[in-house]
Amino acid sequence: MLGLPIATEISKSLPKKAIYAKFGLKPAQRDHFDEDVAKLAIVNIISPTTIPALPRGEQIECIYIIDILLKKQDYDPKNIHLLSKLIPQKLVFVLRFENNVQLAINHTKLICSSWMGASDAILALQGLNLDRVWENIVISIGDIQIEEGSTLEEQIQVDDAKAKILKQIEQLEAKARNEKQPRKKLQYFEELKCLKSKIS
Repeated sequence: MLGLPIATEISKSLPKKAIYAKFGLKPAQRDHFDEDVAKLAIVNIISPTTIPALPRGEQIECIYIIDILLKKQDYDPKNIHLLSKLIPQKLVFVLRFENNVQLAINHTKLICSSWMGASDAILALQGLNLDRVWENIVISIGDIQIEEGSTLEEQIQVDDAKAKILKQIEQLEAKARNEKQPRKKLQYFEELKCLKSKIS
């Protein structure tokens, strides 16, 4: 799976009932999780044990790949975020629905790739140790372009702020198109100019 070395492959089922019991999920949380997730399993472990040429990092000793079979494609990301909070490990989620796959990872927030065909889902292991490999996986899944002088965390913050402004611009443009009063329309255009200057 994901083009990873055969030595990393395992098959360890994660029964939902065991997760519910271990982490004491409330009935409402269980029901909500069960609406989205059919079953889960650990399918790969990336570590110096499974890839001897890849040393541990200062922060990261191993990375687990969790395969999640979904009941629907429009799942609630909060359920995946919940899993990443419950399991105190570095996790990459392979979300599967029918023949499509989405990769997700939690790094300061939940970051997801686009949906793709199962055969197109490849996870390249790039880096001299597991810390660098993890960062490169985050960059790859999130399609993040790190600007010169920025760290990964800083770039995620910048991209989030930019996405927020772009959403505001979209909403204001819709309001401006529908506005009949010239004065109000002009006010929207001034606000738009101000917002666009922030991202240019």
